Parts: sequence; structure tokens; C-alpha cells
Amino acid sequence: MKKKLFGLIAFLSILILAACGGSSEKSDSSNAGSENDGNDIQELTIKFSHVVAENTPKHQGALAMKEYIEKESDGKIKVEIYPNSSLFGDQDEYQNLVANNVQFIAPDLSKFVGQNPQFNVTSLPFAFPSDDEAIAFWDGEKGQEILRSLTDDGVLGLYMWPNGGKHMTNAKKPIEKPEDLKGMKFRTQGGQVQEAIYSALGAGSESIPFGELYTALDQGVVDGQDNTLSNIESKKFDEVQKYMTIMNHNRVDYAVFTNTKFWDSLNEPTKEIIEAGVEKGTEKARSEAKALNDAALETIKERGNVKITELTPEQIEVFKEALQPIYDQFEDEIGADVYEAIRAVSE
Repeated sequence: MKKKLFGLIAFLSILILAACGGSSEKSDSSNAGSENDGNDIQELTIKFSHVVAENTPKHQGALAMKEYIEKESDGKIKVEIYPNSSLFGDQDEYQNLVANNVQFIAPDLSKFVGQNPQFNVTSLPFAFPSDDEAIAFWDGEKGQEILRSLTDDGVLGLYMWPNGGKHMTNAKKPIEKPEDLKGMKFRTQGGQVQEAIYSALGAGSESIPFGELYTALDQGVVDGQDNTLSNIESKKFDEVQKYMTIMNHNRVDYAVFTNTKFWDSLNEPTKEIIEAGVEKGTEKARSEAKALNDAALETIKERGNVKITELTPEQIEVFKEALQPIYDQFEDEIGADVYEAIRAVSE
């Protein structure tokens, strides 16, 4: 009996060891499979929301980004683009990016002055002569530092997409000198510098979401607004305005922002494709900006709804002098080092 019992115990022990060995081999196989999955492109649907029309540099950049990502991922990554505030508008797109309800937005940079006053850079009067200088600033050290300053909110800025210099429209009279703005009320995108500009010129200002601006102009809620030529033309603001002044007094520039939780969830091959897609979109948006603005001006002229005033260099100098105190007013908030970075690319 003792021999039989000993033999049974030995047999059971062999079975247990064999089972443990099999379990160990299965676990190793599972780990290997997980590592292989990490080298595969993830299947994703990405939402990109913006507030402007399709025939704008921003939308063209978004389309180029979508095309590249979907092609290079063999359709595993889908990119859904929502223009014209069709998903989220000016007032709620940032909150929905923070909540990861949308993975990419490309808002006007002045919308972030509440999070960081250095985003007022785009509103500084006559800071950047053209797109080239603005791009150089945002691609530089100080610009990148500002774009990446929102990570505490779970938001990461990637690249600046230019829209262009702004020009004024209004329903009252031609604007040729600072005094012409006195008593009028203009829409702004928001921000302290925007408000200070109109205050310095004797005008009132009101922040109105871009998607509501046409109606506000049509109903006389404000007398005028300032914007890029492509935005003025694509939204047909010239239908509800009588005068336009070519000024380039400050800018509308966008940047592509993503949600950090989404961004950090991407494995390397997936992130590489999406990063390259954003770069392709950036190239397209930057190359399209000037061409679309030039074409928009010609279209506005052809429609003939507004009287266009193009300021002479001497007239622009008068506006520059009137608005120069704004630089002193906001130096502490924006930073002397940022001013120096602007001068380095603009002079």
C-alpha cells in the first residue's frame, strides 16, 4: 500500500509540474502577442473640428492631413473633419478638446489669452510684416514654448497655421486715419490686446463668436470687424458691410492642438503617421494662406459690395504711432523676451 501511495503522489506531482510549465509557456506567448500588437497601426477615428469655411487655408490643411493619414494607415485611421462650427464652435471647442471629445482643433491663437497672455502675440499691432515672419516666430524657441504651455490642461500645441494679416470692414464710413474709428463698435475675437487697440483708437469692442459674426453685422450689433481677406470673402461679410480698409494691423493665426491623453495613447507607428500627417497639413496650410488671401481680395473687388481703401505707407505710420503705447502696456504680461524674439524675425 505504501508503495502504491508513493507512486500515486509522484504521478500527481509530475502532472502539477507539467501544468505549471504549460501555464508559463502560455503566459510568455501572450506577452509576445502583446508586443506584436504594439507594432501594429492602431484602428482609430479622429475628429478634427474648426470654425471656418472650406475654402480657407485651415480647411485645406485639414484635408491634406486627413488624406495623408488615411492613405498611409491603409484606412485603419479615419479622420473626420467638421468645418464651419458644425461640431463645436469658438465657445466650446477648447473644453471639448480637454475632455477628448475631439482630438484636434485649430483655433485662432488669440482664443487662448485666458490660459496664457503670451498668446496675445498675434494681436500686437504691426508686429509681423507678413506670414514669413509670423511662421519664423512660432517655429522658433519662444513660439514653441508658448504653444506647449497648456499641457496642465491636457492640451498640446503642435504647429502654427497662418491665416494672414487682418483688415477692417465697417458699415459706417471709410477708415483712413485713427480718428475715423471714434464712436464705432467693432467685433473682436477676444483678448486684452484686441480690446486695447480699439480703445486706443476711440472705438468700442465686443467679443462675438466667429459663427455668429455675419448675423451680428447684419443686425447692427456691431458696426464692423477685422479679419483676413479669406475669412471676409468666404463668410461674405462684404454683403453686410460697406467699407473695407487694407491695413495688416495685426493677424489671425491658428495652431493645431491635440489632447495629451489621446496623443500619449498612440503607439509609435501610429504616432509617426499622425505626426507626419500634421506636418503635411502644415505645409499645405502655409502654402495656401497667401494665395487664398490674394484670390479673396480679387473676388471681393469683383463682387463690388464694399468700397476698398488701401492705406499708404505714410497713413500706416500714423496708425503705428497711435498704437505704439500698447507695447509698453503689455510688456510685463507678454514678456520682454517675447518682444525680442518678435524683433529678431521681423526687423
